[in-house]
Amino acid sequence: MSQVYLTGAGPGDIDLLTLKAYRVIGQADVIIYDRLANPKILEIAKNGCKFVYVGKENAKHTLPQDEINKIIYENACQHNIVVRLKGGDPFVFGRGGEEGIYLHEHGINYEIIPGITSAISVPAYAGIPVTHRGIAVSFRVVTGHESPKKKISQIPWDSFKADETLIFLMGLHNLTKITSKLIGIGKPKEYPCAVISKGTTKEQKVVVGTLDDIVQKAKELPSPALIVVGEVVKLRNQLKWFET
Repeated sequence: MSQVYLTGAGPGDIDLLTLKAYRVIGQADVIIYDRLANPKILEIAKNGCKFVYVGKENAKHTLPQDEINKIIYENACQHNIVVRLKGGDPFVFGRGGEEGIYLHEHGINYEIIPGITSAISVPAYAGIPVTHRGIAVSFRVVTGHESPKKKISQIPWDSFKADETLIFLMGLHNLTKITSKLIGIGKPKEYPCAVISKGTTKEQKVVVGTLDDIVQKAKELPSPALIVVGEVVKLRNQLKWFET
Protein backbone atom coordinates (compact mmCIF):
# COMPACT_ATOMS: atom_id res chain seq x y z
CA MET A 1 0.00 0.00 0.00
CA SER A 2 1.27 3.45 -0.88
CA GLN A 3 2.31 6.00 1.72
CA VAL A 4 2.46 9.77 1.36
CA TYR A 5 4.70 11.86 3.60
CA LEU A 6 3.74 15.52 3.90
CA THR A 7 7.23 16.62 4.78
CA GLY A 8 8.67 19.87 6.10
CA ALA A 9 11.95 20.82 4.43
CA GLY A 10 12.85 23.44 7.03
CA PRO A 11 13.73 27.09 6.41
CA GLY A 12 16.56 26.73 3.87
CA ASP A 13 19.73 25.53 5.59
CA ILE A 14 19.90 21.86 4.58
CA ASP A 15 21.46 21.00 7.95
CA LEU A 16 18.13 21.89 9.57
CA LEU A 17 16.36 19.03 7.81
CA THR A 18 15.06 16.51 10.35
CA LEU A 19 16.42 12.97 10.52
CA LYS A 20 13.02 11.48 9.66
CA ALA A 21 12.66 13.74 6.62
CA TYR A 22 16.16 12.72 5.48
CA ARG A 23 15.25 9.05 5.80
CA VAL A 24 11.99 9.14 3.83
CA ILE A 25 13.44 11.38 1.12
CA GLY A 26 16.10 8.73 0.58
CA GLN A 27 13.39 6.07 0.22
CA ALA A 28 10.98 8.04 -1.97
CA ASP A 29 9.80 6.86 -5.37
CA VAL A 30 8.42 10.34 -6.09
CA ILE A 31 9.22 13.75 -4.59
CA ILE A 32 6.71 16.53 -5.20
CA TYR A 33 8.44 19.72 -4.14
CA ASP A 34 7.89 23.47 -4.01
CA ARG A 35 10.00 26.59 -4.54
CA LEU A 36 11.00 27.11 -0.91
CA ALA A 37 12.55 23.69 -0.40
CA ASN A 38 16.35 23.78 -0.74
CA PRO A 39 17.06 22.08 -4.10
CA LYS A 40 20.12 20.35 -2.61
CA ILE A 41 17.69 18.20 -0.61
CA LEU A 42 16.75 16.44 -3.84
CA GLU A 43 20.30 15.07 -4.04
CA ILE A 44 19.44 12.81 -1.09
CA ALA A 45 16.96 10.91 -3.27
CA LYS A 46 17.76 7.44 -4.59
CA ASN A 47 18.54 6.74 -8.23
CA GLY A 48 15.40 6.59 -10.32
CA CYS A 49 13.34 8.83 -8.06
CA LYS A 50 10.81 10.93 -9.96
CA PHE A 51 10.75 14.69 -9.29
CA VAL A 52 7.66 16.85 -9.74
CA TYR A 53 7.91 20.62 -9.30
CA VAL A 54 4.76 22.41 -8.14
CA GLY A 55 6.31 25.64 -6.89
CA LYS A 56 4.59 28.92 -6.27
CA GLU A 57 6.06 32.41 -6.32
CA ASN A 58 4.04 35.40 -5.11
CA ALA A 59 0.92 35.48 -7.33
CA LYS A 60 2.56 33.33 -10.03
CA HIS A 61 1.34 29.82 -9.32
CA THR A 62 2.76 26.97 -11.34
CA LEU A 63 -0.37 25.02 -10.42
CA PRO A 64 -3.45 25.82 -8.32
CA GLN A 65 -3.74 23.92 -5.03
CA ASP A 66 -6.55 21.69 -6.32
CA GLU A 67 -4.25 20.47 -9.09
CA ILE A 68 -1.42 19.85 -6.62
CA ASN A 69 -3.79 17.73 -4.51
CA LYS A 70 -4.63 15.64 -7.57
CA ILE A 71 -0.96 15.21 -8.48
CA ILE A 72 -0.18 13.89 -5.00
CA TYR A 73 -3.14 11.49 -5.19
CA GLU A 74 -2.32 10.25 -8.69
CA ASN A 75 1.29 9.56 -7.79
CA ALA A 76 0.20 7.76 -4.62
CA CYS A 77 -1.92 5.47 -6.80
CA GLN A 78 1.13 4.58 -8.92
CA HIS A 79 4.03 4.50 -6.43
CA ASN A 80 4.76 3.11 -2.97
CA ILE A 81 6.43 6.08 -1.28
CA VAL A 82 5.53 9.67 -2.17
CA VAL A 83 7.17 12.63 -0.45
CA ARG A 84 5.42 15.98 -0.67
CA LEU A 85 8.31 18.29 0.21
CA LYS A 86 7.31 21.71 1.50
CA GLY A 87 9.42 24.62 2.71
CA GLY A 88 9.30 25.19 6.46
CA ASP A 89 6.57 23.20 8.19
CA PRO A 90 3.59 21.67 6.36
CA PHE A 91 1.08 23.04 8.87
CA VAL A 92 2.42 26.61 9.13
CA PHE A 93 0.85 28.33 6.11
CA GLY A 94 1.96 25.35 4.06
CA ARG A 95 -1.43 24.01 2.96
CA GLY A 96 -0.50 20.69 4.55
CA GLY A 97 -3.90 20.49 6.18
CA GLU A 98 -5.67 20.82 2.84
CA GLU A 99 -3.51 18.14 1.27
CA GLY A 100 -3.97 15.81 4.25
CA ILE A 101 -7.76 16.20 4.15
CA TYR A 102 -7.78 15.50 0.41
CA LEU A 103 -5.76 12.31 0.89
CA HIS A 104 -7.99 11.23 3.78
CA GLU A 105 -11.10 11.72 1.65
CA HIS A 106 -9.55 9.63 -1.12
CA GLY A 107 -8.44 6.77 1.13
CA ILE A 108 -4.68 7.38 0.89
CA ASN A 109 -2.42 6.70 3.88
CA TYR A 110 -0.26 9.65 4.87
CA GLU A 111 2.00 10.94 7.62
CA ILE A 112 3.01 14.45 8.61
CA ILE A 113 6.72 15.07 9.10
CA PRO A 114 7.03 18.45 10.81
CA GLY A 115 9.76 20.81 9.67
CA ILE A 116 11.54 23.62 11.49
CA THR A 117 9.36 26.62 10.72
CA SER A 118 10.91 29.80 9.37
CA ALA A 119 8.83 31.73 11.90
CA ILE A 120 11.34 31.01 14.66
CA SER A 121 14.46 29.76 12.84
CA VAL A 122 14.90 32.70 10.46
CA PRO A 123 14.77 35.31 13.24
CA ALA A 124 17.19 33.11 15.23
CA TYR A 125 19.69 33.17 12.35
CA ALA A 126 19.28 36.95 12.23
CA GLY A 127 20.04 37.25 15.95
CA ILE A 128 16.45 38.06 16.92
CA PRO A 129 14.86 35.87 19.62
CA VAL A 130 11.09 35.81 19.26
CA THR A 131 10.76 35.81 23.06
CA HIS A 132 13.07 37.29 25.69
CA ARG A 133 12.65 37.66 29.42
CA GLY A 134 11.54 41.16 30.34
CA ILE A 135 10.90 42.14 26.71
CA ALA A 136 8.47 39.71 25.05
CA VAL A 137 6.61 36.89 26.76
CA SER A 138 4.69 35.81 23.64
CA PHE A 139 4.86 35.85 19.87
CA ARG A 140 2.33 35.59 17.10
CA VAL A 141 2.79 34.19 13.60
CA VAL A 142 0.67 35.92 10.99
CA THR A 143 0.20 35.43 7.27
CA GLY A 144 1.56 38.38 5.35
CA HIS A 145 -0.26 37.36 2.20
CA GLU A 146 -4.03 37.12 2.23
CA SER A 147 -5.95 36.14 -0.88
CA PRO A 148 -6.91 39.22 -2.93
CA LYS A 149 -10.31 37.58 -3.37
CA LYS A 150 -11.13 38.27 0.29
CA LYS A 151 -12.88 41.63 0.59
CA ILE A 152 -12.57 41.62 4.39
CA SER A 153 -9.26 40.79 6.08
CA GLN A 154 -9.28 37.83 8.47
CA ILE A 155 -6.26 39.26 10.30
CA PRO A 156 -7.34 40.65 13.71
CA TRP A 157 -5.30 43.86 13.47
CA ASP A 158 -6.84 45.46 16.56
CA SER A 159 -5.56 42.57 18.70
CA PHE A 160 -1.94 43.44 17.85
CA LYS A 161 -1.80 46.36 20.28
CA ALA A 162 -0.01 44.34 22.98
CA ASP A 163 3.78 44.28 23.15
CA GLU A 164 4.24 40.80 21.75
CA THR A 165 6.53 39.83 18.90
CA LEU A 166 4.76 39.77 15.53
CA ILE A 167 6.12 37.57 12.75
CA PHE A 168 4.67 37.99 9.28
CA LEU A 169 5.39 35.23 6.77
CA MET A 170 5.29 35.87 3.01
CA GLY A 171 4.61 39.55 3.60
CA LEU A 172 7.32 41.40 1.66
CA HIS A 173 4.97 42.55 -1.08
CA ASN A 174 2.47 43.73 1.54
CA LEU A 175 5.01 45.49 3.76
CA THR A 176 3.46 48.92 3.18
CA LYS A 177 0.02 47.64 4.15
CA ILE A 178 1.36 45.82 7.24
CA THR A 179 3.25 48.83 8.60
CA SER A 180 0.35 51.19 7.87
CA LYS A 181 -2.10 48.90 9.66
CA LEU A 182 0.14 48.63 12.73
CA ILE A 183 0.67 52.39 12.90
CA GLY A 184 -3.07 52.80 12.41
CA ILE A 185 -3.89 50.76 15.53
CA GLY A 186 -1.52 52.85 17.64
CA LYS A 187 1.94 51.32 17.29
CA PRO A 188 4.56 54.10 17.44
CA LYS A 189 6.18 54.97 14.13
CA GLU A 190 9.57 54.34 15.74
CA TYR A 191 8.58 50.80 16.78
CA PRO A 192 11.39 48.33 15.87
CA CYS A 193 11.02 46.22 12.77
CA ALA A 194 13.25 43.90 10.72
CA VAL A 195 12.98 42.21 7.35
CA ILE A 196 15.00 39.04 6.77
CA SER A 197 15.50 37.83 3.21
CA LYS A 198 16.51 34.25 2.35
CA GLY A 199 17.03 33.46 6.01
CA THR A 200 19.34 30.63 7.18
CA THR A 201 21.12 30.56 3.79
CA LYS A 202 24.37 32.08 2.55
CA GLU A 203 22.28 34.71 0.76
CA GLN A 204 20.64 35.89 4.00
CA LYS A 205 20.21 39.65 4.23
CA VAL A 206 18.76 41.55 7.19
CA VAL A 207 17.46 45.09 7.25
CA VAL A 208 16.54 46.74 10.54
CA GLY A 209 14.44 49.86 10.90
CA THR A 210 11.16 51.15 12.26
CA LEU A 211 7.57 50.92 11.14
CA ASP A 212 8.07 54.35 9.63
CA ASP A 213 11.13 53.66 7.49
CA ILE A 214 11.36 49.88 6.96
CA VAL A 215 9.50 49.97 3.62
CA GLN A 216 12.12 52.27 2.13
CA LYS A 217 15.02 50.38 3.68
CA ALA A 218 13.83 46.96 2.54
CA LYS A 219 12.70 47.84 -0.97
CA GLU A 220 15.64 46.09 -2.67
CA LEU A 221 15.39 42.83 -0.73
CA PRO A 222 14.43 39.71 -2.69
CA SER A 223 11.82 37.21 -1.56
CA PRO A 224 11.28 34.99 0.29
CA ALA A 225 11.38 37.32 3.25
CA LEU A 226 10.05 37.38 6.77
CA ILE A 227 9.05 40.42 8.83
CA VAL A 228 9.62 40.71 12.58
CA VAL A 229 7.99 43.52 14.57
CA GLY A 230 8.81 44.06 18.25
CA GLU A 231 11.29 45.24 20.85
CA VAL A 232 13.25 41.99 20.46
CA VAL A 233 14.64 43.38 17.20
CA LYS A 234 16.89 45.62 19.32
CA LEU A 235 18.77 42.54 20.58
CA ARG A 236 20.16 41.78 17.13
CA ASN A 237 23.40 43.75 17.58
CA GLN A 238 24.36 41.47 20.46
CA LEU A 239 23.06 38.21 18.98
CA LYS A 240 23.82 38.24 15.24
CA TRP A 241 25.94 35.09 15.48
CA PHE A 242 25.32 33.80 11.96
CA GLU A 243 26.85 36.81 10.23
CA THR A 244 29.91 36.95 12.47
